[in-house]
Amino acid sequence: MAAAMINERDLEFMLYELFDSEGLIGRERYQDHDRQTFNEVINTAKAIAEKHFLPIRQKLDTHQPTFDGKKVHLIPELKPAIAAVNASGIGSATADYELGGMQLPPIVASAAATYLTIAGGVGMGYNMLTTANANLLQAHASKELIDTWVKPMLDGRFMGTMAMTEPGSGSGLGDLSTKAVKASDGSYRVSGSKIFISGGDHDLSENIVHLVLARVQGAPKGVKGISLFVVPKFLLNDDGSIGADNEVALAGLFHKMGGKAQTSTALSFGEKSGSVGYLVGEENQGLKYMFHMMNEARIMVGTSGAVLANAGFQYSLDYAKNRPQGRLPSCKDPLSPMVNIIEHADVRRMLLAQKAYAEGAMALVLYGTQLSDDEKTAPSQEQREYAHTLLDFLTPIIKTWPSEYGPKANSYAIQVLGGHGYINEHPVEMFYRDNRLNAIHEGTTGIQSLDLIARKVPMNNMEGYLATISEMNKTIVIAKEIEGLNEFSSELKNAVNTLNSTTESVLKAMSTKNIDLALANSVSYLSMFGHVIIAWLWLKQGIVASNALAEQPHQDDKHFYQGKLQALQYFYRIELPQVAVWQKVLVNTDSTSFDMQAEWF
Repeated sequence: MAAAMINERDLEFMLYELFDSEGLIGRERYQDHDRQTFNEVINTAKAIAEKHFLPIRQKLDTHQPTFDGKKVHLIPELKPAIAAVNASGIGSATADYELGGMQLPPIVASAAATYLTIAGGVGMGYNMLTTANANLLQAHASKELIDTWVKPMLDGRFMGTMAMTEPGSGSGLGDLSTKAVKASDGSYRVSGSKIFISGGDHDLSENIVHLVLARVQGAPKGVKGISLFVVPKFLLNDDGSIGADNEVALAGLFHKMGGKAQTSTALSFGEKSGSVGYLVGEENQGLKYMFHMMNEARIMVGTSGAVLANAGFQYSLDYAKNRPQGRLPSCKDPLSPMVNIIEHADVRRMLLAQKAYAEGAMALVLYGTQLSDDEKTAPSQEQREYAHTLLDFLTPIIKTWPSEYGPKANSYAIQVLGGHGYINEHPVEMFYRDNRLNAIHEGTTGIQSLDLIARKVPMNNMEGYLATISEMNKTIVIAKEIEGLNEFSSELKNAVNTLNSTTESVLKAMSTKNIDLALANSVSYLSMFGHVIIAWLWLKQGIVASNALAEQPHQDDKHFYQGKLQALQYFYRIELPQVAVWQKVLVNTDSTSFDMQAEWF
């Protein structure tokens, strides 16, 4: 029997025990749903994954998109697989009924997409970017733009991208040079070059709707002069049918180490008369609007990191349970039967590390997804604002921790398989390659760390920081009253105290020392904060598991909950002590990297 894509019992635990997704049906938006409809959508996604994506998963990885100078070529099996997703409605599951959606809670839609991500890899990226594109337009565009572009995207007729990065500026968006000139009809003519545009060209849809950052003539320099435009690959006729070419030219494809199913493109806009663009919102507010999609994409990237970590864990766990090799050190009889490698303590160590990373990361991204829902649908305005505060603060961690520790989990999966791990007859090496991209996608780890400590922590009198600390302290109080969790409750309290004192030191250094030196170890701060957050989420899982075990569950559930507590123990004993190492670097404003000179390399 093939290894399961994901531990379905753990997915059920996350949805219904840890986050109580069933309770969402009490909200007006979800009143037509119940646990049965949630599970039906998840099961539909699983069926599509097994039927359409799993059979072509390896081919998607080994047959990269090609460009013949005129047209992009993808493997033909991808188009019907994407069509099956669109036909099921899963691609627009969270959208309003009037736009053809299911009004499904995002946390349930994310759980369903787990199967499609594992089976289809970034082949599902076309749909995910399209959904994020449509969500941005619904939040910030005019009714005319929404009516014209959003419905076809949610139907799967059109697909969407985000076009930000340029050859000369990279992540430094303030230096972008793509320009937009206003035309007499109120539209704009956009010209310039963009690179690394995921899904920038393909034949999976009738049209591609690019969201392009550009600078209107005369706009201020830097990020304050950036506007956002809808620039379709093809213009539309009055009846909504596909019209003339819009001068969006594919200049070439990039070929990545992973994520090969999705085109990564260099695009040239408006080489002749200028590509027709339609302004989203107001001029010079484009980066603010784009952050809507970027933040959603950052949660998607973190989710990809968590999901791929879980996929590698499940595959290597299955392998370890069925692969006989060697004997325990205590066995001196060469004629005795070999044991399955899961009996070796070091293999269990690597499996336990994967479990701690993967299930910790999954709890984090689902928590973030639920916060993104709460900020829109929670019962009171106060609750909605509080959810927004938490999500805005935690987004750098939600994006980064799974994208850093997901590949670590996948690396362990490769190691568990040994020589079988790095050959493509097994998918764990593909999971690693795909996952390694996530630490770069949507803002590198370094960029996210600067955003966290220099912007998110001090913002609004540390409102987001203090709210996060408060949430952790609430869990510490609850866990302290549960037998078996006292030790971990105390350790988390100590870690939070360490985080508080370290934060105080870093903020003081930022105000009294060379700011470049003060921020030189920002990644250590992000790593520290991420580990404390994951420890907190493991303690929350431990509370649920401990309470469930007290009810004397059946044997399978007993084993499941005991596994949760063992992974909790692993994280606290092996991973959480790293906080002290990062604290020393940060409190001392260590200058080792800062003092290194370019010439010394």
